[in-house]
Amino acid sequence: MDIRSVTLFCKETDVSNIKTVSKLTNLSREARNSFPFPVQSIRVATPPFPNWWPTKATDTEAVSQHAQRIERQFQQTINPDYISFGPVQLDHNSDWLHAIPAIIASSKVLFASAEIADPNGRIDLQRCYALAQTIQQISTLPQHPDGFGNLYLTAIANCAPGSPFFPVSYHHGGDPHFAIAVESADLALQAIQSARTLAEARQNVIDTIETAASKLTQAAQILAQKYNIPFSGIDFSFAPYPEDEKSLAGAMEALGIPHVGAQGSLFAAGFITEAIERANFPRCGFSGLMLPVLEDSVLAKRTAEGVLTIQDLLSYSAVCGVGLDTIPLAGDVSAEQLTAVLADIAMLATRLNKPLTARLMPIPGLHVGDPTSYDFPYFANSHVMPIVGDGVRGLIRKDEQISINKINKG
Repeated sequence: MDIRSVTLFCKETDVSNIKTVSKLTNLSREARNSFPFPVQSIRVATPPFPNWWPTKATDTEAVSQHAQRIERQFQQTINPDYISFGPVQLDHNSDWLHAIPAIIASSKVLFASAEIADPNGRIDLQRCYALAQTIQQISTLPQHPDGFGNLYLTAIANCAPGSPFFPVSYHHGGDPHFAIAVESADLALQAIQSARTLAEARQNVIDTIETAASKLTQAAQILAQKYNIPFSGIDFSFAPYPEDEKSLAGAMEALGIPHVGAQGSLFAAGFITEAIERANFPRCGFSGLMLPVLEDSVLAKRTAEGVLTIQDLLSYSAVCGVGLDTIPLAGDVSAEQLTAVLADIAMLATRLNKPLTARLMPIPGLHVGDPTSYDFPYFANSHVMPIVGDGVRGLIRKDEQISINKINKG
């Protein structure tokens, strides 16, 4: 297991407050070597950027310059590896979506997100379509070839602040705090492989989580007390790394399904998620399953074999995960097709009252079934996935915001 990120949540103005930035800088420096597991990155998440951005959203040159200015201010003080500027929310003017490509084009460390459904049950179909167009634009940025720019953007649905995983991370706007995101699919795989029954597998998962989380919490509390910056929890999602021994899909298959995508996969996804829910630890964010196609070697293989679909991944999200992540798509995918996928995520998140995201990656020049060829250590190459149908039209395509009741679990 590794720590994917120690994420610091703070305001952009905190870098100008000598006392606050000193604490954040010292915590950031010490956190890199204070945990019993390797720390891959230190990250910073701010409040939603339209709340504090000084330039016009449509002035792309000014947006780019300000993004680089804020990046320098953070790097000269806290020195994070990555920075999330927070989401364009439903209450923000949709013009702010125009700023996102300029932000992403200006850097290789800046992340952003956009809300398509909020925690109050609102789904915005116009925002889904506008974001689909933004995704198309980002896929062609010359600063991020092969559609790589969309790694830095996600659609969010029913997502509260405080998640330490990027790109969903954003700050509520109050005092600083920090949280931990782990890369721990290997723990799930080992716990299941060593079991003789489902009950034993579940207990192994619970025990493994609680043992690791206890060590993490103890180290985090020492930092929190030393610098008077609250520790807000661990997102113990079983995030993978693109090696078979660190594959969450491999853990699902170890339960006894023929392959992820076969019948039984939904059971496996729900079973592992329910074990996470039983574990006792200070939780935040998703704390579920992460099934990013390009970040999990087994998922990438199953996709390339044609036995795993976007609809499969959506169904698993109903009982686990974070939605759709690093989904390789055709470069000529239409805005209507992207809107259809975003609408599905928005409805699923709203009706089930759970946080979900969609990180969709159209790849210019590639078509459905073509192999990807990324040279990136956190990716396992796969094949371009199809979106079934030509996309939304009619009433769903209209520029409308609608409120949806959440399922009553009583």
